[in-house]
Amino acid sequence: MDHRDLYLHIDGERIGRGSRRTFPVLNPATGEVLGELPLAEADDLDRALGAAARAFRSWRDSTAQQRAEVLNGASRLLVERIDTLARTMTLEQGKTLGEARGEVMMTAGLFAFYAGECARNYGRVLVRPAGQRATVTHEPVGPVAAFAPWNFPAGNPGRKLGAPIAAGCSVILKAAEETPASALAVLQCLLDAGLPPGVAQAVFGIPDEVSRHLLGSQVIRKLSFTGSTVVGRHLLKLAADDLKRTTMELGGHGPVLVFDDADVDRALDTMAASKWRNAGQVCVSPTRYIVQQDVFTRFRDGFVERARGLRVGDGLDPQSQMGPMANARRPEAMERLVADAVAHGGRLMAGGERIGNQGFFFAPTVLSEVPASAEVMNEEPFGPLAVINPYADEEAMVAEANRLPYGLAAYAWTAEAQRQRRVAREVEAGMVGVNTSMIGGADSPFGGVKWSGHGSEDGPEGIEACLITKAVHEA
Repeated sequence: MDHRDLYLHIDGERIGRGSRRTFPVLNPATGEVLGELPLAEADDLDRALGAAARAFRSWRDSTAQQRAEVLNGASRLLVERIDTLARTMTLEQGKTLGEARGEVMMTAGLFAFYAGECARNYGRVLVRPAGQRATVTHEPVGPVAAFAPWNFPAGNPGRKLGAPIAAGCSVILKAAEETPASALAVLQCLLDAGLPPGVAQAVFGIPDEVSRHLLGSQVIRKLSFTGSTVVGRHLLKLAADDLKRTTMELGGHGPVLVFDDADVDRALDTMAASKWRNAGQVCVSPTRYIVQQDVFTRFRDGFVERARGLRVGDGLDPQSQMGPMANARRPEAMERLVADAVAHGGRLMAGGERIGNQGFFFAPTVLSEVPASAEVMNEEPFGPLAVINPYADEEAMVAEANRLPYGLAAYAWTAEAQRQRRVAREVEAGMVGVNTSMIGGADSPFGGVKWSGHGSEDGPEGIEACLITKAVHEA
């Protein structure tokens, strides 16, 4: 998509800039302006709400086959358009082309999975005396307001659109203003696959204005949000006024427990690569490496070696292994966290500084022996920053993993089967990877506990979150 032609998509119509306010969309590798994004005004949001209400009344009565055909068609179109979409994602978000292509395939797979789930919205018939009948059914909850962040420009909009559409809901998507073209491209695949106008719409705007307007309307019956805990709490309060259903995927601070019996080289190769994915701008990114004392030095030094050998550059360059950070705020946050950690006595082992004089590049950074009082031990860095600390035993390691109020993703590396099961049970997280960094899949629920949110996306649970349960008793 040409960034010079960005638009809102409301009630089947592309709406350009006109006299609206705009937001500059930047290339994070160069800092140059790619295009100006029109921002929705109150009248635009009212129109989107009206369209969502009308479209819901018809889409909720669509057949499972109709919904599946749209999702399967969109899945095929995503694959056909993978090169164009991947380049768009890299231009406006910065991740490498390889990562962008993988994200497109993930989104296509999710749409295909949801297509299959359309026919599995089972209810049940209850046992009753002759002449009576009682059934339990699942119905779409209603129009959904969905808010998606910038770190996965196709994947996040795909999650926000796929589940409501599969369930029979209409949805108003507010994707990130930093990455609008990717979200619009995903929506266009659904429309080109036959999704009726109004069932899915895309608006952009001043975040607080849009959220207050949409969530203040009784048209919206569900909120789906992915983003920071701070913003999530704010939106939950807005949704609570009208008792809207909510699915909240919030911040994390991924602990990685590496025990002394682990395959250290495999753990290093896997978890270092996972740390630098998307320049660390991933909600499930591993951050606190909790390493048992006997293997601490070996693990730390191996991690530092891998960090120093990483090729950082423009995501469009096939030689780049890590691209820039997505916006100017992120390098500033990294500098603040590194300076604070060092001031608290932590050791800077690698990186810790910007790269080059254009764009938003930051070196892969490793901190070691950082006290728990440092900000980075308590605040999600959301960047290419790893903290590696030594711990005496399993009890201390699990205690550190559970110390924070976050509980999205956690990882553990150990060869002992009993410990694998024990740690998976005791670590407080919505997702746990044991001897792997792969904790997601189209068929697997994705979500956290504690301050990391509630509810799940993906899997059957993703569609269930867009359904209400109704019991019907007949005599």
